Amino acid sequence: MTQAKVKRVRDLVDGVLLLDKPVGLSSNDALIKAKRVFNAKKAGHTGTLDPFATGLLPLCFGEATKFSQDLLEADKTYLTTVHLGVRTDTGDTEGQVLETREVNVTEAQIAEVLARFRGPIAQVPPMYSALKRDGKPLYEYAREGIVLEREARQVVIHKLELVSYEAPYLKLEVSCSKGTYIRVLGEDIGAALGCGAHLNALRRIQVGALKAEHMVTLEELTAHAAPLTLLSPVDALLSSFPAVELTPELAKRFLQGQRLPLGKEPAVTVPGHKGRVRVYSDGRLLGTAQLQDFSILAPERLIAAQ
Repeated sequence: MTQAKVKRVRDLVDGVLLLDKPVGLSSNDALIKAKRVFNAKKAGHTGTLDPFATGLLPLCFGEATKFSQDLLEADKTYLTTVHLGVRTDTGDTEGQVLETREVNVTEAQIAEVLARFRGPIAQVPPMYSALKRDGKPLYEYAREGIVLEREARQVVIHKLELVSYEAPYLKLEVSCSKGTYIRVLGEDIGAALGCGAHLNALRRIQVGALKAEHMVTLEELTAHAAPLTLLSPVDALLSSFPAVELTPELAKRFLQGQRLPLGKEPAVTVPGHKGRVRVYSDGRLLGTAQLQDFSILAPERLIAAQ
């Protein structure tokens, strides 16, 4: 008689890990490795990094997964190295070389071209992307040699600065809105310079208010004697939103999903703007809410009772 397989019991782990994703690993594989270290029951990431890219990959555990969407919407900052003079079919180092050209550009020409890409721009998503057409990712069509028409999307380049230029390598710092493809930006800059380009390296250094200086590597995580101490609290994802502190009685009503007229509550300080806020009672995060007209606090996403 075969012995029944014992189901592994996972732990309830809440928090955010700021992982320094290594090159060559998919975001999902990185998540699986971190989840195994924590033996966590529930986990998710906040938007993928390509396997060839490195840097900040916020991983959410437990209650933090309820707020991961906020980081999908957040601005991102990258350091990237653009290899001028060489075009590949993927726009990065993982593709096949399509064309090689001589590179003969000056820093003055680079400065003029970079200025064109600051602010709102239109970007055509690459074929090698996870965007879907008829339920099938574009990269699957690309691998079959099929090129489909893609509509340009509006994105915003908040910052595009030259870090260094040692031909043929152009190192840039880029801050951009959600949905921006840095691979496409590098290719477009190369095209504007008349020599073509692909990304040689890409490192993400900021997501919303989360910064690279607080990252840990998988090696550090695996070797740590108390890995749970490396987790940031759930509200690390929400630091850009104003805080509202409720009395215990109001907190009870809030967690029941009730809308609260805060203008009638002298014990509560109401932020001076409408929109999303993070809500606390006795210093404990209760969730997020929308602060509406007439100081109405409408519950949005709630933390499960501890």
